[in-house]
Amino acid sequence: MNYFASRKLLGVAGKILVGTASWSDPGFIRDWFPAALPAAERLPWYAEHFAMVELNSSFYAVPEAAQAQRWCDVTPPAFLFNVKLHQLLSFHAATGKMLPSAIRRRFNLDLAAKVSRTRELEDEVVAAFAPTLETLERAGKLGALLLQLSPAFSPAKHSLRELEHLRALLGRYQLAVELRNRHWIDEENLARTTEFFREQRLIFVNVDAPSTDHFTAMPSELNMVSTPIAAYLRLHGRDPRAYLTGKTVASRFNYDYSDDEIAEIAERSRRLAAEAQQVHIIFNNNARDYAPRAALRLRKALGQLTQLPPRTGELF
Repeated sequence: MNYFASRKLLGVAGKILVGTASWSDPGFIRDWFPAALPAAERLPWYAEHFAMVELNSSFYAVPEAAQAQRWCDVTPPAFLFNVKLHQLLSFHAATGKMLPSAIRRRFNLDLAAKVSRTRELEDEVVAAFAPTLETLERAGKLGALLLQLSPAFSPAKHSLRELEHLRALLGRYQLAVELRNRHWIDEENLARTTEFFREQRLIFVNVDAPSTDHFTAMPSELNMVSTPIAAYLRLHGRDPRAYLTGKTVASRFNYDYSDDEIAEIAERSRRLAAEAQQVHIIFNNNARDYAPRAALRLRKALGQLTQLPPRTGELF
């Protein structure tokens, strides 16, 4: 009997890690962090409350290894960074200014022009990420890599096999993939999608999202554990109007989870933990201080906290 089968037989649940998508959103700074807290002290203060964060800035620019080392230096030994991969790798539109200067020079890219995604360019972007990933890995602080695919990446125009090259480049890392087009898991495609994720050892990213049939909203009732190493759940809020019409990130994910909803998410987290060694729960409802407060309430619901810390305004 293998390790994971024996765990399940013994009823041993996986470890549930809770965090937010970024630690430096404007709402966090305005409404959650202590007033006048210096920017350099925000990550250490965040790490007093959570053992994991999802790095969001890496979606827009490749982070420097020196910066990653500073993050490692100011966080506890077991703290984890999940790294969102660059938007060029996830079939989103990208311009030259979003890429490192060395890549722009090599490919003669204009700052404002859209960049065509090619295998050669994919190789270079992954290589540019390597020093940062290796820095986090050496410190024992690298969690999963998150590939958040564009809604335009659909089964009508694409094949999941197009991800194989990137998977090979990132072979030794845990790679989590968030599909943003629900047609990948409709009745016609679900079995093939599940098979591909398991074959490629990809972590399927489950979501909590608004209840709507719009193709960009993945259904919340799906709980897929595609590899026993880890499960992933990202929480986007439950307001369909905001999700579909919001013009900014904060407006799209403007949602404050109720205590009853947090209790539902806690139970869902436990179900995922019954099938995976580790479960990563990320709150992406990043308007105001909704995400960190919801994440703290989830930690309390899971028994990880005996009581909630006072809200920032109550400290002074």
